Amino acid sequence: MADELSAPLGRKRRRSQASSAAAGTRLSPLAGLPLARIGLGVIVLVIAVAALRIFFVHDPEGGRPSTTVAITSTRDANPVAGQVAAPAPPKAATVTAGPELPANLPAGATITTVDPNLPSGIPADGAPLSAANKSGIIAELSEDTKNGPIPRMSTSGDTPFAAYSRPAAAGTGKPRIAIVVTGLGLNETGTLDAVARLPAEVDMAFAPYGKTLERTVTAARGAGHELMLEVPLEPFDYPETDPGPQTLLTGQPPRSNLDKLYWLMARFGGYVGLINNTGARFTASAADFGPVMEELGTRGLGYLDDGTSNRSVAAQLAQSDKVPFGRADVALDADPARASILAALDALAAKAVAGGQAIGVASALPVSIAAIAEWTQTMETRNVQLVPVSALMK
Repeated sequence: MADELSAPLGRKRRRSQASSAAAGTRLSPLAGLPLARIGLGVIVLVIAVAALRIFFVHDPEGGRPSTTVAITSTRDANPVAGQVAAPAPPKAATVTAGPELPANLPAGATITTVDPNLPSGIPADGAPLSAANKSGIIAELSEDTKNGPIPRMSTSGDTPFAAYSRPAAAGTGKPRIAIVVTGLGLNETGTLDAVARLPAEVDMAFAPYGKTLERTVTAARGAGHELMLEVPLEPFDYPETDPGPQTLLTGQPPRSNLDKLYWLMARFGGYVGLINNTGARFTASAADFGPVMEELGTRGLGYLDDGTSNRSVAAQLAQSDKVPFGRADVALDADPARASILAALDALAAKAVAGGQAIGVASALPVSIAAIAEWTQTMETRNVQLVPVSALMK
């Protein structure tokens, strides 16, 4: 105790630390070893041993027990293996099955087998079409709907446009003109008068609203006239100008306009195509007119534009849908007076001489019928040939 008190300051502390270090050394023999380096060395050694084993032994199965069975031995030594190695060729089998019979066949009932070689009733390609019925409709070119029969293309590719077209007279080398009279069928007397007075080469377009269409259409067909159906299309000032019931309108679902079209097409039969009644707004809308023109192409019908609207897209749509198409060049009775109509007919002939062909359209006014009948009586003295409009539609 006295020694500790008399010792210089700091010595006791160093002696105590040394004593503690000596005591710690005695309690932890590994305290001075580099344990981290030893551990790293052990890991490296294990990896090296594993790598050497894989390199020299190369045993992917890891020592799993396995056995090998030979399957390439001869048939006598291993029959099963021989069958697997060389299978016998399959034998052809013939199965004969009769017609399927009902599970519960009533007593006394019989089954008649139809010869599969009998004709199906569908005309073969190139086979002639059947004769038209009293309504002028050919069965193969007709489709029954809730509104009545409407035209369609036959299964062999025949079209109403070709079948109902009036054959044009032999070419004379002269420029050709066609004349279409519209609005027929509304007035029975006027229509029958037009049928009687006009040459057979003049086309007759019937409105779908006549009460005596069956009679007037039959008369026109019997006189040899080529027929067209007049369809009401929306004008720009609709409904102030209303072409009539079932008018096709812009902005409507295509299905709605097609349903109206089917109703219109079922009014009568035997026509080569359609001509518009008004319709400046509708014929300018490709979105609304497109489905209608596509339907005409599918059914094999033609379309004649009356030429009153320069905004009509009918020509472009008809070309894309392969629809026989024509456009009127002259409105013959824009001025419904005899002298004006005769002058318009002369202009029609001059246009045909200049371009090879021309189409004129007139309404079924008595003055128009009389003027056309008068002018066509002198056709032989004119440098043009009158033909049905189908002959000028491409």
